[in-house]
Amino acid sequence: MIGNLTAHIVHRKAGSALDESVTLDYAERFLRRKRLVTNTGRAFLIDLAETTSLDDGDALELADGTKIGIAAALEPVVKVTGDLPRLAWHIGNRHTPCQICADHLVIRRDHVLEAMLKGLGAQMTIAMGPFCPEGGAYGHGRTMGHDHGPELGSGIKDHFHAHSHS
Repeated sequence: MIGNLTAHIVHRKAGSALDESVTLDYAERFLRRKRLVTNTGRAFLIDLAETTSLDDGDALELADGTKIGIAAALEPVVKVTGDLPRLAWHIGNRHTPCQICADHLVIRRDHVLEAMLKGLGAQMTIAMGPFCPEGGAYGHGRTMGHDHGPELGSGIKDHFHAHSHS
């Protein structure tokens, strides 16, 4: 790749001043170094300092100043309605990415989670749509499990952990 076709900079919620765009699903938007192709067929390299979770509406800036917008691709999702606080708790307890809307939740298709949610009384609608889940609680990005924190001298964790991992 030629240096001016390499992106090293991410702009969050870049707005409309974009030169091109690339459409990626949820899994594809988690990257550090990869060759991508814009929606118009222009190949470029993304080469970031660390693995980064890109969101719909972010942009990558190439060395020549070109800004390439990130668009969330359509993918198989489930729109979940019902007792949202309870359903969200059960989804979160399984460390599953979840898009939280005022009147529904959205998860990626997963037959095990769908069966669990059905058992909890959820109503579900299968659809193709962009998947843009809530970021991590401690900053931008994905939740990838969690750290239980440093152990204190007595071997007791320095916080309570109020959920099971089963």
